[in-house]
Amino acid sequence: MRFARALTRRKTLTLLAGGTVTWGLLTACRRGSPNGVAVGSKDFTEELILGEMYAQLLEKHALAVSRKLNLGGTQVAMEALLRGDIDLYPEYTGTALITELKLKPRGDAASIYRTVKQEYEHRYNLVWLDPAPMNDTQALAMTQAGSAKYHIRTLSDLAKAAPQLRLGAIPEFTTREDALPGLQRVYGGFQFKSVKLFDIGLKYKALESGQVDVVVAFGTDGQIAADRLVVLIDDKHFWPAYQVAPVVRRSSLQRHPEIAGSLNQLAPLLTDPVMRDLNEKVDGAKQEPADVARDFLTAHKLV
Repeated sequence: MRFARALTRRKTLTLLAGGTVTWGLLTACRRGSPNGVAVGSKDFTEELILGEMYAQLLEKHALAVSRKLNLGGTQVAMEALLRGDIDLYPEYTGTALITELKLKPRGDAASIYRTVKQEYEHRYNLVWLDPAPMNDTQALAMTQAGSAKYHIRTLSDLAKAAPQLRLGAIPEFTTREDALPGLQRVYGGFQFKSVKLFDIGLKYKALESGQVDVVVAFGTDGQIAADRLVVLIDDKHFWPAYQVAPVVRRSSLQRHPEIAGSLNQLAPLLTDPVMRDLNEKVDGAKQEPADVARDFLTAHKLV
């Protein structure tokens, strides 16, 4: 199966139309066999790779796995999990804390994980398995030339220089509390000369071609290293940790307790450099997520 390369963290410019398609997809793939495991994912490269890793690991443990990948954004994936359309999917601690639980980003990575783990179990009867050390935090990035020209290395620098600069963003960055509104509240400033909206797969091209001066980035994006970009330092520690982990229905774990042991063995291997490299294989080298996942698991003797 081929996946679109221009994937987004949520539906972007076609959000309303895309929502209709997504709900239709979910309706078409309702609950599968109670003896199998349905693995879901959101609709961007990293989630597709992780979803494939989870599926292939579970298949190695003789579980019948159905793939329901590329479902949509956080809300769509979470609702599918709560309804039982899927048994698990990869989620990020920072996203869960802010977007789903509506809590303020406080504490270090370990305390954020403990909070989301406890709250998801209490509110939803969902279980967070072991988190990976990788941190797919939100960020802002510039070319080396742009950073040097405007003398910008930190978000405080950017907040002051913003009126001279054009920001390349995805639509939800302009509205989410852990994005532009929050930056304006914590840092002050951040009033850009213009804000141009792009699909996540095109924003780095917009930066390199000079259409914008700054882009929204994520900590494990493969293009950061490939394009030798400068990731601006979050000197006021605005963004929380965004560690990834499988979130699983408790009833699914009770039916298949081997899920936890199978997926927890993957967690410590997923560091920032590793995930950037895997993402770049898909986004840059145009390999398929399933192939990238299989090669990685095979190299580590997990399948």
